[in-house]
Amino acid sequence: MNTLNANDKQHRAILQSIARRVMLERGLLPDFSAEALTELGKIQAPAVARNDESMRDLTSLLWASIDNDDSRDLDQLTVAEVMPGDQVKILVAIADVDSIVKNGSAIDDHARHNTTSVYTAAMIFPMLPEKLSTDLTSLNVNEDRLAIVIEMVLGADGSLQASDIYRARVRNHAQLAYNSVAAWLDGGSMPEAIITINGLAENLRLQDKAAQGMRNFRHIHGALSLETIEARPIFDGDQIRDLEVENKNRATDIIEDCMIAANGVTARYLTSRQFPSIRRVVRTPKRWDRIVEVAGEHGFKLPNDPDSKALDEFLVKEKAADPLRFPDLSLAVIKLLGAGEYMAELPGDTAPGHFGLAVKDYAHSTAPNRRYPDLITQRLLKAALAGSAWPYSKDELDALAKHCTEEEDAANKVERQVGKSAAALLLESRIGEQFDAMVTGASDKGTWARLLNIPVEGKLVHGFEGLDVGNRLRVQLISINVERGFIDFKKVSSSKH
Repeated sequence: MNTLNANDKQHRAILQSIARRVMLERGLLPDFSAEALTELGKIQAPAVARNDESMRDLTSLLWASIDNDDSRDLDQLTVAEVMPGDQVKILVAIADVDSIVKNGSAIDDHARHNTTSVYTAAMIFPMLPEKLSTDLTSLNVNEDRLAIVIEMVLGADGSLQASDIYRARVRNHAQLAYNSVAAWLDGGSMPEAIITINGLAENLRLQDKAAQGMRNFRHIHGALSLETIEARPIFDGDQIRDLEVENKNRATDIIEDCMIAANGVTARYLTSRQFPSIRRVVRTPKRWDRIVEVAGEHGFKLPNDPDSKALDEFLVKEKAADPLRFPDLSLAVIKLLGAGEYMAELPGDTAPGHFGLAVKDYAHSTAPNRRYPDLITQRLLKAALAGSAWPYSKDELDALAKHCTEEEDAANKVERQVGKSAAALLLESRIGEQFDAMVTGASDKGTWARLLNIPVEGKLVHGFEGLDVGNRLRVQLISINVERGFIDFKKVSSSKH
């Protein structure tokens, strides 16, 4: 634990001021327009189905949400069903945000501009007003809501056997949290929300088993076993007291695996209906040569040409050998793979696949309350289901894909900068101390290192010559700038691993 001495500064207020400034510097809108707020005032109730015979009533199924402890914008629900012959049916319900947020409205204009909710250390800048994203378009517990349902039948080996997509009314019967569900699945006590609903425990265990099957099937085909460290500041009142690491677990795996599968089904469904789509792609790794070098430093030989199966074999081996340091290796590999991007694809086109997931067909569709590409995909899906014309032209989709990639990058930079400001506040009293670190970035723009025992990244301003991503070293903290989120280190010594 890394604590601060009590002082008079109000850390939360400082970080909120920084967050608003950085949003504007990155071209993002921290506030909704007067037009959007006027529109919002006229929306008083969730969307309801209007004499639509194709709308199924699935409110009686054992739907539940699993998300972070403090999540209020609930985009998806899941439920499982046993099928004959060791098959399992997984249903994923996605909030029908488009039923309220119409294309071209003032609220939609704001969402289109930012393209994503921005989750900073101090405050959230939601893509949609909270009256919608945490209430009227959220799949809140014990509320009937409209949804797009993605149905998947899985074989015993986790392979997809059949799929369908349709509109339905759904009802969330339990709002669950990742950590408590994972603790229960690993042998701990059962959360109260599961105890009170007959059959939910068995259903969640079935989802857990199905998710593991899907994950294993993907890894057989070269999906990567990556695991990184995400940290968030813990406040005591308005003071930062610590940085808490958020770890993946069996419950996050259930949702991740179900959503990856649902995104694949969505992309293929649009193609089958001769509809365009916006795909999320991670092309061939940007710096495969350096990944080969990093593996070689760990005594593992990778082929000269990019090979996701071979890379995953190396990652699995290293996780078993050194689980404590595996997230650091994962981070290095992620940086070397390069960032993902959005691309518009017409029927008949062949966009690149997603190298890290070992899937070719992948569209973001499962978080329309907080990601604009998912709202675009939802509009395409609803048009395809209704047999209507495309709601966007190819040129519009090309422009939107480029814009979403750029703004997602801007949002990530805002989150990182405010996170660094929070870390700088935490490290104010530790200038001059030395830490073990790993290089996480090396380019013409500078060399970056992350501390191994405190989840903090900073710039190497002295002693960076000859270092590359994945190198281990000892650094000294020499200066910080809370306002700019600068944390500066100098190299004291280095080692290969």
